[in-house]
Amino acid sequence: MFDLKITGGTVVDGTGADRFRADIGVKDGRIVEVRRRNGDDAGLEGDAAETLDATGRIVAPGFVDIHTHYDGQVSWDPLLEPSSLHGATTVVGGNCGVGFAPVAPGREQWLIELMEGVEDIPGSALAEGITWQWESFPEYLDAIEKRDLAIDFGTQIAHGAVRGYAMGDRGARNEEANADDIAAMARIVQEAIEAGALGFSTSRTEGHRAIDGEAVPGTYAAEQELFGLGRAMASGGRAVFEVAPEGIAGESPAEVCMRELDWMTKLAADIERPVSYGMIQSTGLPDLWRDMLERTGKAHENGIELYAQIAARPFGMLFGFPGYHAFTHRPTFRKLKAELDRDELARRLADPAVRAAILSEPDLPPDPSVLFDQMFAMVQHSANHIYAIGDPPDYEPTPDKTVAAIAEQRGQDPLSTMYDLMLESDAGALLMLPFYNYAAGNHDVIHEMLTHPAAVSGLSDGGAHCGLICDASYPTFLLTHWARDRHRGPKFPLEYVVRKQTLDTATLYGLSDRGVIAVGKKADINVIDMDALTLELPRMAYDLPAGGRRLIQGASGYDATVVSGAVTRRHGVDTGARPGRLIRGVR
Repeated sequence: MFDLKITGGTVVDGTGADRFRADIGVKDGRIVEVRRRNGDDAGLEGDAAETLDATGRIVAPGFVDIHTHYDGQVSWDPLLEPSSLHGATTVVGGNCGVGFAPVAPGREQWLIELMEGVEDIPGSALAEGITWQWESFPEYLDAIEKRDLAIDFGTQIAHGAVRGYAMGDRGARNEEANADDIAAMARIVQEAIEAGALGFSTSRTEGHRAIDGEAVPGTYAAEQELFGLGRAMASGGRAVFEVAPEGIAGESPAEVCMRELDWMTKLAADIERPVSYGMIQSTGLPDLWRDMLERTGKAHENGIELYAQIAARPFGMLFGFPGYHAFTHRPTFRKLKAELDRDELARRLADPAVRAAILSEPDLPPDPSVLFDQMFAMVQHSANHIYAIGDPPDYEPTPDKTVAAIAEQRGQDPLSTMYDLMLESDAGALLMLPFYNYAAGNHDVIHEMLTHPAAVSGLSDGGAHCGLICDASYPTFLLTHWARDRHRGPKFPLEYVVRKQTLDTATLYGLSDRGVIAVGKKADINVIDMDALTLELPRMAYDLPAGGRRLIQGASGYDATVVSGAVTRRHGVDTGARPGRLIRGVR
């Protein structure tokens, strides 16, 4: 008697091997049988409490997303959307040096403001949603372990929180750590890994700042501090040292990026643990990523576990009337937004008189104390680089899809065209400004990154950058764009794309019980209608605590998502099953 049978599907098992037709039997949350079917084979015998007919469907492992920021959301939202909308069955939080444990009593708001500034998660939502049932990192894990979730959640201990806890204001202000400070932080890190943290994360990129403008604690940490904490992590167990490096966004010279790569390589060799760093192509240094990957590959050849974490599509922002845009500082827009609800605002924005007023007005001055308050000016001067992505969204648009090109076609000025494009879909349309990974206006660079053995798929930032991106949809994008739809260059076999976000990502974090459809593995499975699989347009939702906003991007074509043998979603709809649990790492 099986708990679940999945019959007649075409299995893409996560290893990269050729697909095959098979039935799958599940018992007590594990895969207990995989029976290959040939011709008229009757298939897997035995009754089941539930059977999923997967005829004509792809059956793949659940996706493992290793770069998310659900550290606060996990304490109130069992679904962990948007990631769970896209076949993710395991997510890893605590990235980029920011998190919510350890926390000294009275310092909760400081951690909220740090997360809000770095990851653009509404502080009001975090303040209302988090219940703060912990001080130490082990207590944080214990609190999350009590949660019944739709998918599995693992997390890392963040440098920013550790520094603020061990060094107080000195740590928060990025003062240099002395030997006693490093020893105190090392004890916290080792304790966290021993309790089950999957890794340690740090940020060194200048763009990561709290809402008060202070850089993330640890941004300027000396090698003595980084190596001390790396060794403490390694002493605690099997874990990953995750880095948002200096120069990731191209704001530093090439020699700075290479210097970062040097210490990360030395650290990985020293602690004999994986070091994973974020890597994207900058416009100013469009070939630097290739040099970094080459050196990362040489480290691999020498047995050093150094991995570049890469993005599946252009790394940028979405703009429109529901979020940030070019007209946020026009007096008429400000007045209407303050007075009207969202539906009425959308209607009024389409009024020709309102449109004319907004387009003709000078901007109000920005408030330097408000996060992203100067973004409107950048958007106004980026018409040559902002794209209309269409429906369904096209993340590899051609030059004729820029706002400037469309304006020329229409005989308009670019701001008028931008306004009109954002008016579409009841003033809910979004435009894309790709900052990174799009220097040549195509995805050829991303294709090259995805083929490199030292590159791992990541950087989705699920749960973060709520007003600007929704890259938690990477799993669906990898399946649709990279395995099926791309027309401007080479694609990948579906088997390869599945492996990149299952076995490969699970292996990096030592999650050897998942990522593959095989007997004995955890029954985390997606049943997918590849012909119907569609990535929907991003939309702004206002469903975070305190009415906080976030971009949500859904998908259709997932017949079922299974976590630990329980069907958690059918055709995209939550079933109410909550088999997801906290993942603790290997001591």
